[in-house]
Amino acid sequence: MKYILLLLFYISFNLNAQTIDEKWVKENYIKKEYSITMRDGVKLFTAVYTPKSATEKHPFLMVRTPYSCAPYGEGNFQNRLYTAHWKEYLKEGYIFVFQDVRGRWMSEGEFVDVRPFNPNKKKKTDIDEASDTYDAVDWLVKNIPNNNGNLGVFGISYPGFYSTMAALSGHPAVKAVSPQAPVTDWFMGDDFHHNGAFMLNDAFNFYSSFGQPRPKPTTIGPKEFKYYTEEKYQFYLETGALKNFSKLMGDSIKFWTDLMNHPNLDDWWKARDARVGFTNYTKQLPAIMVVGGLFDAEDCYGAWRLFDAIKNYKNTYLVMGPWYHGGWLKSDGSYLGNVAFGFKTSMYYQQNLEIPFFNYYLKGKGDIATLGKTNVFYSGENLFHSNTTWPPIENKNKELYLLPGGKLNFEPKYDNHTDFTQYTSDPNKPVPYIEGPMTSRTREYMTDDQRFASKRTDVVCFETDYLKNDLTIAGTVTANISVALSSTDADFIVKIIDVYPNDFSYKNYDDSIINSMWKGKNYVMNGYQMLVRGEVMRGKYRNSFEKPEPFEPNKITTVKLCLPDIAHTFKKGHKLMIQIQSTWFPLVDRNPQQFIDIYHCEDKDFIKSDIKIYHNLDNKSYLTLPDATPKGLIRY
Repeated sequence: MKYILLLLFYISFNLNAQTIDEKWVKENYIKKEYSITMRDGVKLFTAVYTPKSATEKHPFLMVRTPYSCAPYGEGNFQNRLYTAHWKEYLKEGYIFVFQDVRGRWMSEGEFVDVRPFNPNKKKKTDIDEASDTYDAVDWLVKNIPNNNGNLGVFGISYPGFYSTMAALSGHPAVKAVSPQAPVTDWFMGDDFHHNGAFMLNDAFNFYSSFGQPRPKPTTIGPKEFKYYTEEKYQFYLETGALKNFSKLMGDSIKFWTDLMNHPNLDDWWKARDARVGFTNYTKQLPAIMVVGGLFDAEDCYGAWRLFDAIKNYKNTYLVMGPWYHGGWLKSDGSYLGNVAFGFKTSMYYQQNLEIPFFNYYLKGKGDIATLGKTNVFYSGENLFHSNTTWPPIENKNKELYLLPGGKLNFEPKYDNHTDFTQYTSDPNKPVPYIEGPMTSRTREYMTDDQRFASKRTDVVCFETDYLKNDLTIAGTVTANISVALSSTDADFIVKIIDVYPNDFSYKNYDDSIINSMWKGKNYVMNGYQMLVRGEVMRGKYRNSFEKPEPFEPNKITTVKLCLPDIAHTFKKGHKLMIQIQSTWFPLVDRNPQQFIDIYHCEDKDFIKSDIKIYHNLDNKSYLTLPDATPKGLIRY
């Protein structure tokens, strides 16, 4: 017995000591490619990487993607298998499965963007992404040798959507699913719309290539759109109204046409909300770990809101870290832009949250007793907190009032002289979302310095005094803004900003993190205005996303805007600032500031609007903050 234990220790030690690279993978894994037939006869291309070892039965980890299983060919191996933490799954002997979804790359069939979930499938032709998952999984467990009958699904962004659909497949072998930055609702807050406002930069850049038709299976990807200038602010402004972008797209990109023809939250959009399938769902769900980034420029909304839809089911978990889109896989998570987080948060997540989750539910290995229901990183404080729910149960809402003179206070202290703060929004000179030239939409803008914006006359700022104590916000912030417009429509962008002290420095931080962040080019952090959260609301949807309404010029009305959740501590000695503006370009398309069809209007329709933000006893403007002092388990 002693010798057996020593042998097992020796094997384990050598496995962990080995370098997991392409050579190792090819020596220890076999790649096979299959065309798996769905219930309606359509065949989906699937690449399967199986351990050569037959000493034990292995679980599956599956990624269903519209972005290709490349490289194709059984002698060509994906290099991402041995990058980041995926190599840990190789050590554990997982079977990796990659599948081109229906209608993409080498799979047959018709591709449908965010294909609606069908809860009433009765015929073989009644398919959705959940049924495709079911059929693929059923084939895998029956045909791939040495599998243990347990399968997990994970994926980031669009593959996160397919992971959500996998959770609804109902196949008994699907034991664990992790939708990561999952596409969830493309009208309310993910990728291409936020509160009804069209996210122009991301939508055009994505669909001008991704949306190109693929009439038959292929290994050749779409051509990228050729911009006439690298300066994107100039390109988007000079191209003008949305109908001009439609001309650049042509008439072959179906989903762009759909975007242009469904301006409001109609049944077409509601069917494409990934949460629909969980309404009245009666089957047993697999264990689900939703993962997202606090500073994800694309699908921050989807992670928060998907968890909110499933949190009452058994074995559902939430992880939110200080990451950009997919940053928990693509970076060490120690910083974003000019903001440092103190340690390698991605490595913490990989080793303490994701890998134990899959090992436990797919291999019966380890213990997840220390895995909290919610595991959320609080920026500013720079710590993970584990709790039993989100938002934290100890939350107490506080109202933070916009006051005359650009002040913010938790008490509504008004004078008798200043009823409003006014700015003029000119859509022909829109506020940029970052300072300087724009070659592409940056991921760092989510924590960027906002000092450039605070100097503009079409951005109004309100700020607290220096805080005497730490202030923690954990949950959804709601802005209630009393406004009057000289026109019949406008957008409202509300930004929550952490203003650093004038003597701030990273003197107590790891030098390796700061050197990696700045690469020797120090940024002046004295008085830094860190964007903590920003969100847009298209004004005409203030009362209903289904039935937009014009503003009555110069009549005071309230615009209520919910921002994606925040987990941030404003430290003692900092300030909290609110910025309000009506353009955020070219992140958001320009509102003509008239109540018209924005998707088909003309360049001449864009007009200026004088906008008043009211702050008096009769017309208060304020933010409702979910104020919380975290009491859960602190994770370092």
